[in-house]
Amino acid sequence: MVVIHLPDPPSLLDLWWCRRHRAVAAHVRTVSVIDDSRRVLIGADDLASAIEGHPGELVLLDVRWQVAGPSRYPDYLAGHLPGALWCDLDADLADPPGPRGRHPLPDPDRLQARLRGWGVGQHSQVVVYDESNSVAAARAWWVLRWAGLQQVRVLDGGLAAWLAAGHPVRTELPRPAAGAITVRPGSLPVLEADTAASWAAAGRLFDVRAPERYRGEIEPMDPVAGRIPGAANLPTTANLQPSGRFLSEPELRQRFAEAGVVDGQAPVGVYCGSGVTAAHTVLAMRLAGIDAVLYPGSWSEWISDPDRPVATG
Repeated sequence: MVVIHLPDPPSLLDLWWCRRHRAVAAHVRTVSVIDDSRRVLIGADDLASAIEGHPGELVLLDVRWQVAGPSRYPDYLAGHLPGALWCDLDADLADPPGPRGRHPLPDPDRLQARLRGWGVGQHSQVVVYDESNSVAAARAWWVLRWAGLQQVRVLDGGLAAWLAAGHPVRTELPRPAAGAITVRPGSLPVLEADTAASWAAAGRLFDVRAPERYRGEIEPMDPVAGRIPGAANLPTTANLQPSGRFLSEPELRQRFAEAGVVDGQAPVGVYCGSGVTAAHTVLAMRLAGIDAVLYPGSWSEWISDPDRPVATG
């Protein structure tokens, strides 16, 4: 018999998992989950069963997005997971570009209003998904956790995994009742530029952009090429299988260990161009049991101050 300790109130998805795996659920206020990854990712079949078993009780957010591309809202209208609501990464999960970067953290009051419009309450179970690679979904996961939501999961493999498993999409537009969430910004720690510099000097900062951007050979998005001096390169794309699903937890632990990051060490910092793909690596490190802190402003904020140093090569 497996005993799994759940939070109070327990997650609907956790209760469903207990029934599916014949586990005994003990409701306690201190969370101790046997397989902690289940509180970060959810598979397509498990999500379909949870939706079927608890229609209307989950909040699903479609966060399909492409960098520097047109809105994916027309794709959402053409077909989305049953009951899913549209979430615009640029408009809902970030403030307008400026000195704090291309995707600065969203204004808490505006984010709170958006969450309430989606029907999110204090104890809502939220599942986010994108097309396949979970980059945009990871940003949503991180922002919602930063805002104080405790039970947020990413559909591993996104819409592609959902369709590959034979599950249907819908075109109906949900109209949820207003939620009553109170946003608590700062529920996850963040790095500021000065702290990022000191962590880089200590060998605790990772740049997760493509190697050629890290080396400063090309820069398609920002006016200055290069990296924060002292940062090491750890491309976020290597967190994934070819299918777009995350590597297994042992594979992720091995990958990070080869980069010098292991469970139990001091937290590491992670940045990218604007704090989107870096959230993907924060999530991957979370799966591997590693504490990682996002630098939300990332490279696009770093270079807004010409006095900050730039490394290349």
